[in-house]
Amino acid sequence: MTTLVVCVDRSNAVGQTTGRSTPVVGADAVEALVTEVGVADPEDASVNCILEALRVARDLEAEGDDGVVAVVSGAADAAVGADRSIARDVDAVIEDCDPDAAVVVVDSPRDERLVAIVESRVRVDSVDRVVVRQDRDIESTYYRLKQFLADEELRQTVLVPLGVALVVFPVLSFLTRTAVAVATITAVTGLFLLYKGFGVDAAAVDLAAQARDAVYSGRVSLVTYAVASGLTLVGTFAGATSVSGLDRVTLDGSLLLQVMAFAHGSVPWVAVAALTASLGRLLDEAIGSDELTSAYLNLPFLAVAIGLVVRGFSGWFLERGERLAPLTLPRVQVGSLSVAPAALTPIERLAAYVVVALAVALLGARVAFYLSGTPIEETDLADADTDTGRER
Repeated sequence: MTTLVVCVDRSNAVGQTTGRSTPVVGADAVEALVTEVGVADPEDASVNCILEALRVARDLEAEGDDGVVAVVSGAADAAVGADRSIARDVDAVIEDCDPDAAVVVVDSPRDERLVAIVESRVRVDSVDRVVVRQDRDIESTYYRLKQFLADEELRQTVLVPLGVALVVFPVLSFLTRTAVAVATITAVTGLFLLYKGFGVDAAAVDLAAQARDAVYSGRVSLVTYAVASGLTLVGTFAGATSVSGLDRVTLDGSLLLQVMAFAHGSVPWVAVAALTASLGRLLDEAIGSDELTSAYLNLPFLAVAIGLVVRGFSGWFLERGERLAPLTLPRVQVGSLSVAPAALTPIERLAAYVVVALAVALLGARVAFYLSGTPIEETDLADADTDTGRER
């Protein structure tokens, strides 16, 4: 296997130092070239690059490969002319040696861009970038800084906030105290970092796109979501009113009763809001698809059932705390049969709400499976067949 080890010199330092033309092919010719370059300019980084190419070729020969070392350079003033000169040198070396693969040796990020030229003509197995040991930290830092400045998103995320902070700080220091200026800039910077860290910008873009699509497609859920938002605000106000209706002793004595009063007052409105939003989503699915899934059909029933459960438990706490009157069943008259009014105990009240919630949930499951056309038994059987097939 023949491997071409090519040292790329885009700046034509070899030609300017020694006056020799490229390509230079062969270990003996390259050794003579590196001696001339080193004697003429010992500080030239091309010396290390050429020596690295010789070392790589020697290691390949030690592993049993036929390593051919070559040096190519961009013998032109303009960047395009230099790249074309290197392309011609690479074509000449490949035509002469006919390698199976190549290893590219460079000494700077600028030369590393020319790997594509070599790769378009022969398979490149490795890229070896040489950095002088004394300048490794400096050049690596420069390379990373150059990559950072080339990334527009990183510049906008880091440099723009930093520049704004440096401009605003003197202004705030002049208008107010330094402590206030520092606190303001720190708070704004923290909010910006949280904004970028939690991906609020991406979520806002997705939300705006979804809202735009909903408006253009005429979805019913857009209206129902607006109604649900209004009902949620009304429920929040109703819950706050319920808390403010408690006496001062309750407010000072039990935070739990305050939370239960808020939940008891707000949950009817919030449940209706969830029911409205789920009905809108269900109508969108009914209009846009031929078959409704059981999840969308069951969602309104689940909203009502959860609302009943929260209402029941919050009422139990309030009634035990003597902040809610007992639930009294009205008189029932059926013909000659009459049932007198009865007051439910707190546990009976809670049991009634839970039983009704379970009944609503079961009714929703039954309706969902009936309307979706997939009985429960068939769904379970299909899932079992799928699991069996995976095990096989």
